[in-house]
Amino acid sequence: MKVKLNIQYVRPGGLELTEKVVTIQRVTKVTKGGRTFSFSAIVVVGDQNGVLGYGLGKAKEVTLAITKATDNAKKQLIRIPILNGTIPHEQYGKYGGATVFVRPASSGTGVIAGGAMRSVIESSGIKDILAKSKGSTNPHNLVKATVQALMSLRDVNEIAASRGVSVSKVFNG
Repeated sequence: MKVKLNIQYVRPGGLELTEKVVTIQRVTKVTKGGRTFSFSAIVVVGDQNGVLGYGLGKAKEVTLAITKATDNAKKQLIRIPILNGTIPHEQYGKYGGATVFVRPASSGTGVIAGGAMRSVIESSGIKDILAKSKGSTNPHNLVKATVQALMSLRDVNEIAASRGVSVSKVFNG
């Protein structure tokens, strides 16, 4: 059964976005004249309140690559449901060889996640979460898998609207 995702895109106007550089990689292209170096950067932006975006930028210089990645991330902002500083339910996400698992945590737990996943989760404003990555450790695939998992989250109001019942009916059966 396919579930249709209700993705809510956000316009960046008026938001205070913070940016985090996840990784910068030096890429080499071998040509007849020798090696040509360039850089690729992955950046995650968020407002610490449920709005999140990620982007990839490539350029001959590091600062240009980061600027391009930031601009790309600001074009792809999405809203994530946050409930009392954590996520509403468990969720898996997969992209390429990277598989991630995110799970809500009780208040005071903090962000239990590593590497690229931590950057994505902290930028979104989630305070308490348990996260695990399996498979590939490629930062690009991990960021995409984490964002895919967070985009798949649904809050109670969304579930109640899709079923055509009240919010109290969702919990009581």
